[in-house]
Amino acid sequence: MKYGFVRVAAGIPEVKVADTQHNVEEIEKLVLRAQAQNVEILVTPELSLTGYTCQDLFFQQTLVEEAEIALMKLMDFTRSMDMILIVGMPVVCNHNMLNCAVVLQKGKIQGIVAKSFLSNHRDSSEKRWFTSITEAENSKVWLCGDQVEISRYHIFNTPSCSFAIEIGHDMWAPIPPSSTLSLMGAEIILCPAADSSFVGKNDYITNLVCAQSAACIGGYVYASAGFGESSTDLVYGGKTLICENGNILCEKKPYGMEPGLILSEIDVEKIRGDRRSNKIFSDSTKEINKEKLTITNTDMMARRDLELSRHISQHPFYSEDKAQLARETEEIFSIQTLGLAKRLKHTGCKTVVLGISGGLDSTLALLVCVGTFDLLKLDRKGIVGVTMPGFGTTDRTYQNALTLMKHLGITLREVSIKDACLQHFKDIEHNPLKHDITYENSQARERTQILMDIANQVNGMVVGTGDLSELALGWATYNGDHMSMYSVNGSVPKTVVRLVVAWYASVQKSTVVRSTLEDIIDTPISPELIPAHENGEIKQKTEDLVGPYELHDFFLYYILRHGFRPGKIYMLARHAFAQSDYDDETIKKWLSVCYRRFFNQQFKRSCLPDGPKVGTCGLSPRGDWQMPSDAVSLSWLKECESL
Repeated sequence: MKYGFVRVAAGIPEVKVADTQHNVEEIEKLVLRAQAQNVEILVTPELSLTGYTCQDLFFQQTLVEEAEIALMKLMDFTRSMDMILIVGMPVVCNHNMLNCAVVLQKGKIQGIVAKSFLSNHRDSSEKRWFTSITEAENSKVWLCGDQVEISRYHIFNTPSCSFAIEIGHDMWAPIPPSSTLSLMGAEIILCPAADSSFVGKNDYITNLVCAQSAACIGGYVYASAGFGESSTDLVYGGKTLICENGNILCEKKPYGMEPGLILSEIDVEKIRGDRRSNKIFSDSTKEINKEKLTITNTDMMARRDLELSRHISQHPFYSEDKAQLARETEEIFSIQTLGLAKRLKHTGCKTVVLGISGGLDSTLALLVCVGTFDLLKLDRKGIVGVTMPGFGTTDRTYQNALTLMKHLGITLREVSIKDACLQHFKDIEHNPLKHDITYENSQARERTQILMDIANQVNGMVVGTGDLSELALGWATYNGDHMSMYSVNGSVPKTVVRLVVAWYASVQKSTVVRSTLEDIIDTPISPELIPAHENGEIKQKTEDLVGPYELHDFFLYYILRHGFRPGKIYMLARHAFAQSDYDDETIKKWLSVCYRRFFNQQFKRSCLPDGPKVGTCGLSPRGDWQMPSDAVSLSWLKECESL
């Protein structure tokens, strides 16, 4: 299965101005390269058959006829290929010259799209040679022996996707054709262009393409004229770019002399899912007049093996760019603190209570409380941190909890839960040597009871510490650590919790706080409900029981954000973690665990406390994730078993 991926390419041939014979040979070389790499759609630059910089030669009948002959040669060359090829050429229509993109497949012209907005300022004079398609819309022309409709809004339907074309500066319009075409159903936009280069322009175009692909919720393939165009007054750098929903999948550094070809896979299934869930997009389609739309159904393409060339991040919840990551983690922290600040201000509460275990989640919650109190200019002594050592508490986490609270200047309280739990075991006739779920959950609920009662004592609010990953897997004791009065970490994945704590440590002036935070980051994740080893090290490691959080966060991103089926998530995980220690069986095992726990534990998420959303995914039953607690997971688990 291809799981909705369509392999597209942008190719930049080395052109010679007005030498159509040379240009078609260079395009043929790109076609062969693309065909060998199983490309389904290849786009070349604007006017690639003649060269963009022919100027008044476009008035010469010889050039117009030579371009048509070159197109016929290209049609014959591609007759046995099912790959779709887009080339640029001038076409005469009703005594007007149009700047066109011609779509070829299997030696046939599938359609012709003409440019709408002609560049005609400063260094460009397209209106001297060309006429906008708006003055000759939906006309028919004779080209290469066939009568073909030439259009402005044209959608091509393939078995894999629907695509459309906008040419060059059409993209620069306030309302570019791609916006209308996307609302009409185009999932991928191909843009043959010829943008000259000057300082800063490449970055501008990158931002423009990314923004347009995001606005259209689609794929965008940009191919601009390169080496070989006239340098009389301008240089053409050959910029190529492939984007998907605002993200760059592949790009080539401009200013090379060699012909260029970049390729990647656009995830059309993801595009379709995002469009379905985005009601603004679907509502916008009601404003579109489809009367002027031309639709062409292309031929079937041969089945191609899917081997992804695009990069799949192991950690899709956060950026791999260090500078961007620093901004993201700081913003997450700011959202958390602002959310808690609003709740405290609304309730008039000046005291918060939270359990501090020396683990990652409670550490982040404490840091958020400190940030909130500083923001509200409240005394940090109003933060009551309660450490509650139990049967599994190790000296490492205990000392880290104490050190952190002391050096952050909050109120510290210590309440051991051992005696209370032993009394409880006696009351319910449970053997304390039997370390089962009753043994574990009793401790979690005892701790929550202590926090709630202390909050009553000090007229405060219990701040929850559980994160999104734990909630998704149900790794929380119902009415234990699952419950609070406001939960600041509820939409922060476990892998991101670690990063936000690391960011906070990096900006600390106190060396004690920084070193303590760094040790907490390095501590194995554990609820510490089972007695430690004889050497005092943590015995109960969460990731040994439910699986690695980096795998689960990878799965959860694609489950929650895109609704992908298990088979596709498995394929993406195998690709992302190909060079890691996770083999196929390991990925399959924990994917099954993820789905089983996700379905079975929904009842805990159905009654979550309030808390701020920080990213694109959340589990709040009031908005982000609404699911019946008795939904059946059979279809998902059967697919996991079949992988």
